[in-house]
Amino acid sequence: MTDASNAIAREAVTRGGAAPSGREGVAAATAREASGRIPAGLVLGSLGILGFSFSLPATRLAVEDLNPWVVAFGRATVAALLSAIYLLATKARRPTREQVRSLAIVAAGVVVGFPLLTSLALEVQTAAHGAVVIAILPAATAVAAVARAHEHPSRAFWLAAGAGLVAVLAFVITQGVSGPQLGDVFLLAAVVLCAIGYAEGGALSRTLGGPTTICWALVLSWPLTAATTATAASLTGLHAGATAWLGFAYVATVSMFLGFFAWYAGLARGGVARIGQVQLAQPVLTLGWSAALLGEHVGPATLVTALAVLACVAATQRAR
Repeated sequence: MTDASNAIAREAVTRGGAAPSGREGVAAATAREASGRIPAGLVLGSLGILGFSFSLPATRLAVEDLNPWVVAFGRATVAALLSAIYLLATKARRPTREQVRSLAIVAAGVVVGFPLLTSLALEVQTAAHGAVVIAILPAATAVAAVARAHEHPSRAFWLAAGAGLVAVLAFVITQGVSGPQLGDVFLLAAVVLCAIGYAEGGALSRTLGGPTTICWALVLSWPLTAATTATAASLTGLHAGATAWLGFAYVATVSMFLGFFAWYAGLARGGVARIGQVQLAQPVLTLGWSAALLGEHVGPATLVTALAVLACVAATQRAR
């Protein structure tokens, strides 16, 4: 990658600068691929998904002792404080009225909706079961990208994305996960809201910048998240063990804050539908974390499925 490309990528992650958009962004991405270099959007998106992949296990640890409302809104409250510090330190410009409307959609999806619904679901579901339902998020994100980000993926893209979805679902279902349960309603609703939040945030990041987008969404949501956290904590208490607090700390600092720096920057640079397919690797990673830290068994099929998923992700990146 050239020095100029490196400078743009660093700005997108660390300073919240807007990524190239329209024909300029497409031309830049095509030029990088033609030279055989790994696109910056793919690298950034992969880093974001690596951070998100531990979200379900960490949430599962947190809700073992803490009330799910405390976990869902408390993580956003902590992340909002970190966001305020970031915005002040970088002297970020205020969003316009139109951008505030988009930020409200982002907040409804990824700040409030997804954390709350997954926290409620993981009170009764395992992280592995959650991975089954969350596996449809890449496809949902692609659909949302068509509606919200005005993208038009090719037929080859949809075929590769569908193949990746089938591979992931086949894998997680063979891991001993049972059929649909009541908690799946929460998970399905979480997927829909999250996909809309990803698409809206990815489109907004093209002009506002990835870090700035999630930070403003968190700060604007702070009155609601802080008030809800205080109310839930007063009713249920904050008595929890060290493991639960570690899980909470992770979802507050990584899942709700740092992970979005890379994720939204990646969506802005590489396209919401296209980079969104990197999420196909998330369920496999989540099951790996669940096996390592929660004691859930994952069989030898993990490697085969991981390779299949990576092949499908590669195909979506090359599809026009």
